[in-house]
Amino acid sequence: MQKLPEDLQKIDERIKKLNAQRLKNMEKKVSDNAFVRFSQVGLRVGVELVSGVLVGAGLGYALDSWLSTTPLMLIVFLLLGGAAGVLNVYKFAKAQEKEGE
Repeated sequence: MQKLPEDLQKIDERIKKLNAQRLKNMEKKVSDNAFVRFSQVGLRVGVELVSGVLVGAGLGYALDSWLSTTPLMLIVFLLLGGAAGVLNVYKFAKAQEKEGE
């Protein structure tokens, strides 16, 4: 078998090092992307829950002011807003489950 010239051996070693470094960087990017993805999912779930409760509370307060039924509508719509938030999170989770398949 013919021996490679010294220049080609150096180039071959450098290529191997660069490929190893590239693989390391790709693995890091994948883990970073997973972290970003999970952060986005967590933020979306939190926003869905909180927004449902806030909208329900706002509607209940406005109806209480208009109808002069001090805490009644606030309580009812706060519970309805919470239920709507949970329903939105459930729908989002189902959509994520389908997307994962």
